[in-house]
Amino acid sequence: MEKFIWNGLEKHEFTFSGGSAKLLPENGALRIHLPYSAAFGGGERFHTINLKGYTVDIAVEEKFCEQGEKTYCPAPFFFTDSGFGLYAATGSAMRFIFNEDSIVLTGIPTGTEITLFSGASQTIIAEYMSIFGESVLPPSWVFLPWISANHWDTQEKTEKQIELLKKYDFPAGVIVLEAWSDEATFYIFNGAKYTPKPDGAFTFEDFSFPEDGPWPNPKAMIEKLHEAGLHVVLWQIPVYKKQGPDEIQNQQNDLDRESAEKLGLCVRCTEGLPYTIPEGNWFAGSMIPDFTNPEAKQDWFRKRQYLLDIGVDGFKTDGGEFIYRDDLRFHNGLDGAEMKNSYPQCYAKAYTKFLDKNHVLFSRAGYAGQHTTPMLWAGDQKSTFDELRSQLRAGLSAAMSGIIFWGFDIGGFAGELPNADLYLRATQMACFCPVMQWHSEPDGGQFKEVMATQNANNERSPWNIANRSGSDALLERLRFYHKLREEFAPYIYEQAKICVAENRPLIYPLAYAHMDDAETHDITDEFMLGSDFLIAPIVQENTTTRDIYLPEGTWQDYWSKEEYTGRQTISFSHEWHIPVYRRKEIL
Repeated sequence: MEKFIWNGLEKHEFTFSGGSAKLLPENGALRIHLPYSAAFGGGERFHTINLKGYTVDIAVEEKFCEQGEKTYCPAPFFFTDSGFGLYAATGSAMRFIFNEDSIVLTGIPTGTEITLFSGASQTIIAEYMSIFGESVLPPSWVFLPWISANHWDTQEKTEKQIELLKKYDFPAGVIVLEAWSDEATFYIFNGAKYTPKPDGAFTFEDFSFPEDGPWPNPKAMIEKLHEAGLHVVLWQIPVYKKQGPDEIQNQQNDLDRESAEKLGLCVRCTEGLPYTIPEGNWFAGSMIPDFTNPEAKQDWFRKRQYLLDIGVDGFKTDGGEFIYRDDLRFHNGLDGAEMKNSYPQCYAKAYTKFLDKNHVLFSRAGYAGQHTTPMLWAGDQKSTFDELRSQLRAGLSAAMSGIIFWGFDIGGFAGELPNADLYLRATQMACFCPVMQWHSEPDGGQFKEVMATQNANNERSPWNIANRSGSDALLERLRFYHKLREEFAPYIYEQAKICVAENRPLIYPLAYAHMDDAETHDITDEFMLGSDFLIAPIVQENTTTRDIYLPEGTWQDYWSKEEYTGRQTISFSHEWHIPVYRRKEIL
């Protein structure tokens, strides 16, 4: 590695494994002349894996479905097939332009430390990750299937899932509850009775829960879920919420907002007033906690400590893409421009520090160093094959950006329910991803006015999709892949431990390990799981065949046991399975 401070004036020359790069200032930008045929990185990208020929904005952006060129989790990092890599240590929005024979970086703040890398892709990614600290290994149970639905808004509906898993004979290790809280403080169960406190530092004993309320005994419910083998993850959002005129005013939320403003726990504008999320955005009018302030973090998490005390196993940290102005002031001395991208990672890092190794974090937004705050999920997509393909690109580009643990919502999250074909193919792909989760939007649709469903029932559980399709065969096939995941979970966990120790992704595109094979550079529909398995999801509608490129080596079809030599394209056909191959060398 080599480092220098960008001042917008000096020229640099860097010799790397594949040649020499000239770094030249050009009208405030940095132009890098170097030989290369492909480039990777940039964070989680939904539109491409190979960046050559693209302009990539390094900016955290919240986008509901069809993300295109936008991303929740960018990274100011890239590397080339020729062995050159670069990381710009800034939280400001930037732009990378990948031309034919040069790469241009615009928007680099003066004083930014630039790190240059040389070597194979595995080496560059590992060295880049090492800048931020050690990778974090999640507990083993996260590699079992996850179940989630926004409309599970009562204890009765939640406990019902235990019965349904048994009835349909599906394994699961995690249940995510989104609609559990009062939708104001986001740390108190909906329907709880209590005396509001200025500091909000409740114990569970401070609450009472009416028997006819939505959550009559959350602690007993968590114990029951644990007995059934389900670990409980609760949804979070980083706001001091501004309630709408149609909501019942929450006194505890009012106290929390007053305290945050008085004690300086929230992000502020440069004139000293609390920053509020601009109109037209999610949670408009709400203030946001300043996670660069130790006092703000202490106050935020002492409010949530009782949740861990009663057995909550982790949090789903949604949102975080809330820095919309440059004229903001953070406790660490940085402004809004400098924290544009860093804020969601500060948010995730604060939660990671609050939790221990037996808990898990599941975040949508992030930034450079996400491997220190696992895990990441791809956010909101519609139930279409186009979106399935974009989800796969997101997972593989994330891998090439140092993100070890990643997942997506099986069959999409929004719009019309997925048909049987899409849901099966998405389930099969998820079976071999770090996180295998199905998730459902609220009844009637997340945004009913723009993307309503024909039927209010949006549950994307395997049994509901199978029942809606009228196919007993579909349910059997979905069950097969859920049970296959259960069988694979120990292998995935062992591979996860290796990945954490060696700073390498758990799933990755073929180019990661076969960069010298140009055929792999633009393959976006195959990936490796760990060291041994090649997965080729079927991401085209109504098809039972596809071609697969096998890289160097000897490969065995997981289903038929037939063997193939690498560096060739073969054809696969099966009524309902997807292609899975295992390296022959380790058999």
